[in-house]
Amino acid sequence: MATAAARRYAKAVFELAQQEGNLEKWSGRLSKIRELFDNPRVAAVLSNPTITAERRESLISAAPHLLDGEATNLARLLVESRRVDEAGAIEDEFQRLADEAAGRVRATVTTAIELESADRDRVQRELSKRLGKEVRLSVVVDPRIIGGLKLQYGDRVVDASVATKLQQLRRRLAAT
Repeated sequence: MATAAARRYAKAVFELAQQEGNLEKWSGRLSKIRELFDNPRVAAVLSNPTITAERRESLISAAPHLLDGEATNLARLLVESRRVDEAGAIEDEFQRLADEAAGRVRATVTTAIELESADRDRVQRELSKRLGKEVRLSVVVDPRIIGGLKLQYGDRVVDASVATKLQQLRRRLAAT
């Protein structure tokens, strides 16, 4: 879940990207910033209060091969405002805003075994038809659900997993 600060940063970047007509470019920039800041060694240096803010920002500026000018400016701003740990949430929120603006929905289907491409396409197609929107589907494999599937999109969860059904049955038997 994105913090209020991450939502504000993402909204500002999204509005800028929309004005420039560069949603894809900004999506890539945010992804590179996230990748850079997700590196534990980099994050440790950029979050270290014993290193001056100017020095930490200069480290970002000294890597033009990693980030272009706009991405460098945003990264420096995140370092300056002590928001290095929020880069991932900012990117996630930006993607949510971009999807919302484009009429897309991101969904995650969790299954006990890897879905075959035909099954994945069928789930994506059926969900798109049901929601009346384009669906970007990601698949997660979790053997703990035993069988069936768990579908998450927006703030909705459809849990048709065997593990959940067994848990419900266990509760009903314990209640009698």
